[in-house]
Amino acid sequence: MSIRIVVTGTDTGIGKTVFSAALAGALDGFYWKPIQAGLEEATDSETVLRLSGLVAERVLPEAYRLRTPASPHLAAEIDGVTIDHDFLRVPEKDRPLVVEGAGGLMVPLTRNVTYLDLMARWRIPVVLCARTTLGTINHSLLSIAALRARDVALLGVAFVGDENFESERIITELGKVRRLGRLPHLAPLTGSTLRQAFASGFTVGDFLKGTA
Repeated sequence: MSIRIVVTGTDTGIGKTVFSAALAGALDGFYWKPIQAGLEEATDSETVLRLSGLVAERVLPEAYRLRTPASPHLAAEIDGVTIDHDFLRVPEKDRPLVVEGAGGLMVPLTRNVTYLDLMARWRIPVVLCARTTLGTINHSLLSIAALRARDVALLGVAFVGDENFESERIITELGKVRRLGRLPHLAPLTGSTLRQAFASGFTVGDFLKGTA
């Protein structure tokens, strides 16, 4: 069975999808977003298809596509959908698979189950995406602690945004976690600029190593 990696974040809107597109493309693998909430704008899967360089067959269909842009538990309730978290099983593929969560670790899928509960059940290594702006130290260290409290394997932290040497240093030191690299905000954001930035900021082999 090939490697499987879950990409999560310290918050919503920090760049998990762009990072996931870059990682899935660099690994020449597959991408899967289990739950998509919000369909009016480009979905995360559509964004990954546009940026990653993967063929459409490598971007797997979502298990749930919810119209309402909200937390999955609320979006499902508004849409009249029941999310069966036991149904959410990570596919096994012959190439690396990148699985993207929604928001942060404690985002609820139902009234009783969070994404962290799902990750603890999956037992798949996680990459934590963290912004580099103010507040990132607290959010990042809390997320690292939450993952470790549930014995979820953590490959390391991928920073997203402008360089912030001190924040990145203290997070990796206090969190005793590997700094995988940093993905800057890109303008323009294209498949080409993303591939170049990922190649400059990360080493693909680090995602194939043991956890930190």
